[in-house]
Amino acid sequence: MRCTKSLLFSSLVIVLLLAVVPAVAERGDDADRASKNGKTEGSIEGVDVTLEYGRPNVKSREIWGGLVPYDKVWRTGANEATTFSISKDVMVEGKELAAGTYGLFTIPGEAEWPVVFNKGPDQWGAMKYDAAEDALRVTVKPEAADFVESMEFEIDGSDVVLRWEKVAVPVTLSAAD
Repeated sequence: MRCTKSLLFSSLVIVLLLAVVPAVAERGDDADRASKNGKTEGSIEGVDVTLEYGRPNVKSREIWGGLVPYDKVWRTGANEATTFSISKDVMVEGKELAAGTYGLFTIPGEAEWPVVFNKGPDQWGAMKYDAAEDALRVTVKPEAADFVESMEFEIDGSDVVLRWEKVAVPVTLSAAD
């Protein structure tokens, strides 16, 4: 009888874990959040690209070098770390990245931005960011752009572009051979 109760309890714990783990991997409900969830989907050279992110607002704040410090790892959005998913292997700024889902981090700078694809996509912010888990780092140049209140990503030709405040940060992708 004792073995049966133990087995039943263990089975119940496993079932509960299986039900909860997928929910943890998804972005939380944004009903009470100032920064709403965003999702950008598209295709570049036959590769499905999906970004999921929190959309912080400028709200008359100094963003670059202020709210988002220069030369520090940033989750590239609000709340949970931004995720970047690709259906096939790609070249990112000429460097290979395997198909999969990554945490997308950036290190904003005045003249250039390292863009980081990290093997830990399911994390809150950048508090547990570990450079040892980076799958790829590339460096791109930010560009002056029209004002955008709520941070967003767009797929523009072969570029995935981060737009926020008066900055655009394009990252070029192509299908791997």
